[in-house]
Amino acid sequence: MVQELITHLSGCPVVQFKARSVMTEGDKDRKTSLRDLGGGEGGVFTTQLEQELLAGRVDIAVHSLKDLPTAIRGDLALAVTPLRAEPLDALCGSTLAGLRPGARVGTGSARRIAQLKALRPDVEVIPIRGNVPPRLAKVKSGLDAVILAASGLRRLGLDDAITELLDPALFPPSPGQGALAVQVRAGDTELLEMLNSFGDADADAAVRAERALLAELHGGCSVPVGALAVRQDGALSLSAQVTSLDGRERAAGTVTGSDPEATGRALAAVLRGRGADVILNQIREPAGR
Repeated sequence: MVQELITHLSGCPVVQFKARSVMTEGDKDRKTSLRDLGGGEGGVFTTQLEQELLAGRVDIAVHSLKDLPTAIRGDLALAVTPLRAEPLDALCGSTLAGLRPGARVGTGSARRIAQLKALRPDVEVIPIRGNVPPRLAKVKSGLDAVILAASGLRRLGLDDAITELLDPALFPPSPGQGALAVQVRAGDTELLEMLNSFGDADADAAVRAERALLAELHGGCSVPVGALAVRQDGALSLSAQVTSLDGRERAAGTVTGSDPEATGRALAAVLRGRGADVILNQIREPAGR
């Protein structure tokens, strides 16, 4: 997707692009949990890229949107979200129903751990982090299954590794999963307009609703909040779930609307009424001690 976007832009006779890779804190430290590494607000995969952008060493930063904190600096701006890839989580190595009692399942995500425990409290969760191929290889070296983003698997041509796409009604993905965040300096209005022209209005509305929900709940990429919005014919349907880390408590709901941010805030209010704040406060409390 990024290559196609840059290829289109590079076709402009007055614009030339050169790719540059940036190693972030989340890339460097693959042992510490994301919650301990970056806290609940996230940024471990995005802060370094933003610093490169502000310093003028790059002109466009491309993030995985699920890793980008909901609070965006005023001197930076997001382009309209490009077409979204598959947002769901994939179970690799077994189906959920096919997991043996006490199965060992690998994931380093607090959300995935919580949702898995809610559906299969008998499983043993094994923390794993790193690139997709090494995590996937653990299925052949002691784990019964691993949970990964389907979009990452498909991007690498590993569709055959997907045993089951997890039902978003029970296992909603991270807000923004499968989508890219294309970020520029706020003052680069001409570049922003150019990037906006390659955005997808439906994907943009969906992720804005998901991120508005997350912001209202004061969540981040390391807390167990799952959300998925779908927009069709102007109507936006947003579903979400907040799950305790042991999987025993859940607050879930669905709201429909037309304005993404208002829809996100409305569902946050519904979830609060169903105990979301209590669940999240219990999770945040140890981190603040």
